[in-house]
Amino acid sequence: MQEQPIPQGDKSKYTGKQARKAKHIAESYEHRGVGEKEAEQRAWATVNKEDGGGKKPGGSGRKHQDAKSA
Repeated sequence: MQEQPIPQGDKSKYTGKQARKAKHIAESYEHRGVGEKEAEQRAWATVNKEDGGGKKPGGSGRKHQDAKSA
């Protein structure tokens, strides 16, 4: 049985800053001898871990108050 590769997610939900960050991280991995595909996977995993994934829905930027503080 042949393993199917995990499909890569849609990168359109990431900000330009996140994409630049991933590109820079991937280049750093490649410089250290990691393969191109592996470097890209690690880079996006790092961006996801640090930034929590792609763009988030907008809002006022204020946190919601807890129900107990009513």
